[in-house]
Amino acid sequence: MNAGFLALDGLKIVEFGGYAAGPHVGKMLANFGATVVHVESMSRPDGFRMQYPPYKDDTPGINSGGCFTYFNDSKYGVTIDVKNPEGRKLARQLTDWCDIVIENMRPGVIDRIGLGFEELRKSNSDLIMLSTCNMGQTGPRADTPGFGSQLSALAGFCGLTGAKDGPPMLLYGPYIDYVASTLGAAAVLAALERRERTGKGAYLDVSQYECGLLFLAGPLLEYHTSGKIADRVENDDPDAAPHGAYACQGEGWIALSCWSEDEFARLCGAIGRAELARDPALATLAGRKSASVRINDALSAWARAREAHQAARMLQAAGVPCHAVNSIADLFSDPQLVARRQWSRRRHPVIGDQAYCSPAFELSETPGDVTASGPVLGADNERVFRDFLRMSKDEFDAARAKGAMD
Repeated sequence: MNAGFLALDGLKIVEFGGYAAGPHVGKMLANFGATVVHVESMSRPDGFRMQYPPYKDDTPGINSGGCFTYFNDSKYGVTIDVKNPEGRKLARQLTDWCDIVIENMRPGVIDRIGLGFEELRKSNSDLIMLSTCNMGQTGPRADTPGFGSQLSALAGFCGLTGAKDGPPMLLYGPYIDYVASTLGAAAVLAALERRERTGKGAYLDVSQYECGLLFLAGPLLEYHTSGKIADRVENDDPDAAPHGAYACQGEGWIALSCWSEDEFARLCGAIGRAELARDPALATLAGRKSASVRINDALSAWARAREAHQAARMLQAAGVPCHAVNSIADLFSDPQLVARRQWSRRRHPVIGDQAYCSPAFELSETPGDVTASGPVLGADNERVFRDFLRMSKDEFDAARAKGAMD
């Protein structure tokens, strides 16, 4: 769904599934020109439509879910009842038409509805199929259901967050979904490159659990080499001091870290406490760790007297790694994001004007784009089935009458 030449123009993708981990793969590819068809059914729409806010006017509705449109921009939307024999025929026509199938159902479901890789490749020999799910398609816990927040816990990340004497802290949102979808897109591009050279398709099995381990390179290496299990460090870091978040005027905060004696000296000069940098007891990382209360008290007093962004600019000017802790509202006016055209505003027929994340990387000759809002349910049935699959009007009407598009 694009107006001009983009890097993935001509690539045809069909998605079965919902929520984030599968559709986000398709979104990234659609933003660079791939034609992506998102498949739902009237009786089983994508879960993001009704189960995850925000909603237009705070009222859940089949076409008022902001999360659905956010993860499905630049796509075509169709409805197919895959439990209906006529619907399965229609689904097979789509999978014969496309280059890539993406699905994120529980292991075995796609096979049980007759759309598994071995079945589809009988009529589309060079098909590439990506399956992404919690645990991957194999292993003793492959059938275990769950969402990204549970996987963050299972992968060990939540065990390292929170207060030292408190419970583990769950991350906001399904972080692992975003990591897994990025790796899923990379897997698709690798399979496409292989197909270009060999003419052969491939089946891609992404374990979101295993993707989550990428968060933990340091603790994993530490345990592997020394047997030591990393502890919760709250806002601390074993290799930096000071390292933390500090309250500023109003509700603002800054986050900073000093990784060397030079950075610590620059910090002390910037906050008017140069004597701290001259103290021999604070000349080493261990010394600064031992004196963390003294250092943090000085930093906190300085930060509380200043607005967060002003404080961050002052420390940055001194060469100290520091940023303000942005609110969600701050992100939409952040000059860096605005300059790089991060926000694409598109109009949805029900929700109205909505901001979408543009691709986080730019290609010099074929930059990506958000070309349309996410589709309303079944919006593109006629366009996809008649124009893409070349169904006649009689064939389309007959399939619809038989419940194939319910």
